Amino acid sequence: MGIYRPKGQKVYIMDFQFHGERVRESTGMSTKVKAQQVYDNRKNGLKEGTAGIRKQKQPHFLSGAAELWQQAKKDKGKWSPSMVSIVEYSLGHLLPVFEKILLVGIEASDVKSYQDGRLAEGASNRTINIEIGVLRSIMKKYNAWARIAGDVGMLKDRENVGVALTPEQENLLLVECGRSVCRGLLPFVVVALSTGARYSTIRNLQWRDVDFANRSLKFGIDKTDAGSFRKIPLNQRAVEYLKMWASEFPDRQPAHFVFPSEKYGLHGSEGTFGGTVKVYAYDPDKAVSTIQHAWESTRKRTQRHCPVCDGTLVDREKPATGFICDACQFVTPTLPGALSRLRFHDLRHSAITNLIRARVPLPIIAKIVGWSPSTTVKMATRYGHFSVEDLREDVESMGTRETPEIGSPRFPPRFKDGEKPNIN
Repeated sequence: MGIYRPKGQKVYIMDFQFHGERVRESTGMSTKVKAQQVYDNRKNGLKEGTAGIRKQKQPHFLSGAAELWQQAKKDKGKWSPSMVSIVEYSLGHLLPVFEKILLVGIEASDVKSYQDGRLAEGASNRTINIEIGVLRSIMKKYNAWARIAGDVGMLKDRENVGVALTPEQENLLLVECGRSVCRGLLPFVVVALSTGARYSTIRNLQWRDVDFANRSLKFGIDKTDAGSFRKIPLNQRAVEYLKMWASEFPDRQPAHFVFPSEKYGLHGSEGTFGGTVKVYAYDPDKAVSTIQHAWESTRKRTQRHCPVCDGTLVDREKPATGFICDACQFVTPTLPGALSRLRFHDLRHSAITNLIRARVPLPIIAKIVGWSPSTTVKMATRYGHFSVEDLREDVESMGTRETPEIGSPRFPPRFKDGEKPNIN
């Protein structure tokens, strides 16, 4: 530790330990002698400050600064539960990388390396931008962002992000949701697939919003004004699953949340599919905080489904490597991707694609999923996903129409016999 100049940069960096914490900052100097002076002054200044010789402004590490920033925001009461979840998720990725670095020591190159690392992990551009936005907000609070603001670029949001499930993939997903320890995951996902509603909108549903007699749902505040407080019909599948879910709560009240806060414990030694699941910490007056863990576990389990039959891929007996189907003996060196990369928001893409495929008029789709009239066509283009085979039927339908022969009264010849067109 000491001072060093990163490859490709002109300015020296100082890096040292102080009271068990790592201090990593730019010296702002391009010559080693001056950088050493800045390094010595910085260390002496910190020592004098802690000894009480002079008041030294406390250096802020991202871990401590993030905690203070979060508490200040929560005290003001301006954050929704979904915003709290977004921030906590973002910090879950930011802190392991930046928590031991002083805010004033974070360089634009560090942010770029973080972006590259998250892209390599498969995170979307939008997710990474949200995480950098959280980092920026924290650094701005302590006047540490302006120094690198001009050198940090946000990633371009991709318009083509999103997939629509095939019927086979949808069945696979629902099977694994039904095997989840989280008993509410299956009805939660069915409502999403049947209505195209966003995660937060479903999460905040109350039983007063469910009208079994008229087979409809009334949503509360949504992402857009057009989507807020809309009432939509339910298909038969959604009604049946919600009735099944309602039977789990015989004492439910109108103000209780459809998907309440509760925790699960697995008792027994037979694993997820054989053990007994116990529900505890049940609170009907509080919405479920997150289904992220159950959702990720469900996606991961879809990789164990054999791509050839309905069997399950199990680990091959050592010393053999790879996986083998317990039914058809199909062997594969790696597990298939299956639905391991599926986002919850892709359920909205799937629902909208199915509505478009069913020839539902766009204005009606807009009413169901909460689009404003001015963005309906744009949103339909973004959320509708169709393969070449999906489009082939429509193209083929044009070829079945009657084509009049040239020279018929409906299609007279353009030129007289022997006459050539003048192309000059």
